Amino acid sequence: MLIKIDEQSPVPPYEQLRAQLAAQITDRTLPVGTRLPTIRQLAADLGLAANTVARAYRELEAAGLVETRGRAGSFVSAGGERARAEASAAARDYAATIRRLGLTRQEALRIVSAALDVALASSAAVAPAATAPRVRAVPGADPP
Repeated sequence: MLIKIDEQSPVPPYEQLRAQLAAQITDRTLPVGTRLPTIRQLAADLGLAANTVARAYRELEAAGLVETRGRAGSFVSAGGERARAEASAAARDYAATIRRLGLTRQEALRIVSAALDVALASSAAVAPAATAPRVRAVPGADPP
């Protein structure tokens, strides 16, 4: 697990952490069942406050990507798989709509690309850094 926190970014650290973990969960870099580092350990590894990491974990849990099992810790849940299935169903619906409207493949791809650009812009908004971001391989994210 590689996490990069850019101190010069206008995006708050908890959101940078949440977005990077969510991306690693949905792209299966962190497979279902992977135990995440404890809040305190990850905070220490990244030089963040424990509350910052806790907020990121809470938001991942609310999104169904992480589940907390009391003292056993936090784990990647099957929510990432459910999200992928939901996205696939939405893509099928979109394809059916494009076909019904008689639009070309290129038009459909331009439309969805523009929509994705807008939707993802907030999580990708990063100001140029005056200093290099902290990048750390975080130990303790053990696959199942």
